[in-house]
Amino acid sequence: MNPPWVAVAAMAATATAGLMLTGCAAGQPPAWAVPTTQGYLAEGVLARLVSDAPPPPAPGSPIDLADKATSARMIVLEDTDRWLLATSHAEVRPPLGLQHFDCALGVRLGSAETPALDRLMARVFHDAGAVAERVKAKAARARPVGDDPDRRACQRLDAAGRQSRSYPSGTAAVGAAYAETFALLEPERAAAVRRIGAAIGDSRVICAMHYPSDVQAGADLGRAVAAEIATLPAFQADLPAARAELAQARATGLTNPGCAAERAALAAPLP
Repeated sequence: MNPPWVAVAAMAATATAGLMLTGCAAGQPPAWAVPTTQGYLAEGVLARLVSDAPPPPAPGSPIDLADKATSARMIVLEDTDRWLLATSHAEVRPPLGLQHFDCALGVRLGSAETPALDRLMARVFHDAGAVAERVKAKAARARPVGDDPDRRACQRLDAAGRQSRSYPSGTAAVGAAYAETFALLEPERAAAVRRIGAAIGDSRVICAMHYPSDVQAGADLGRAVAAEIATLPAFQADLPAARAELAQARATGLTNPGCAAERAALAAPLP
C-alpha cells in the first residue's frame, strides 16, 4: 500500500494545474473577476456585505502580532502531507474545487454527472469571490509571503502575486460558502462539510498566503454570502436538481481514493 503522502501528492498535482486564485498566479486576474457566470446576489446585497465587512487589524496591534506568530509556526509544515493538501486546496474554482468535499459527502463528484450542482456552485463561487475581492480592494494588508520575501508559498507566484493583498481571504470565503451550501443540500453531513470548509481556510495560513485573521474574515464573508443566497427563490429552485445529483452520485458507490490520505493529513493538530 502506498503511504498517505502519495495520494495527497496526486491530489495536489491535479490541482496545481489550475492555481489561479486571488491574483496569485502569474499574470492572471482572480477567476471570479471574469464575467462568465452570474451569481445569485443583486448588486445592492453585494454592496451591503462589502460595507459591513470590518477592516483588517492595524499593523502592530495584538491581533496583527498574533497573526504573524501563528504564521511563523506554520513553517514546520512545509513539504509535509498537510502542506501537499494545502496545495490542493488552493484550487477552489468549480468543478475541481467541489471535489475537496468528496470525502465529507461520501461521493466522487464529476462534472459529467453533476451539471446542475456545478451550475449552482459556480454562482455561489462568483458571489463569495466577488464580495471578498471588493473588500480586499479597500484593505491594503500584505500577505505573509509579501512581508517575508524568503517565505515559501505552496503555489506558483510572480512578483505581483507575492505583493497582492491578503485581507480577506477569498479562498476561505469560497470554502465557507461551499460548506454552507453543501450543508443545505445534505443537512445530515453539515458538520463534515463545514470541517472541510474550515480546513480550506487553514490551508491558506499553512501556505503563507494569508494570516489567520484574513481567513477568519473571509470565512465570515462566505457564511454571510451563503445565508443571503439561501433566502432567494432562484437558489431554492435550483436545490432539488443538485440534491438529486448528489444522491445519484452516492448511489454509484464510487468514492475518492484520496480520502484516507486526507484523513491522515488533517488528523494532526496545527502548530
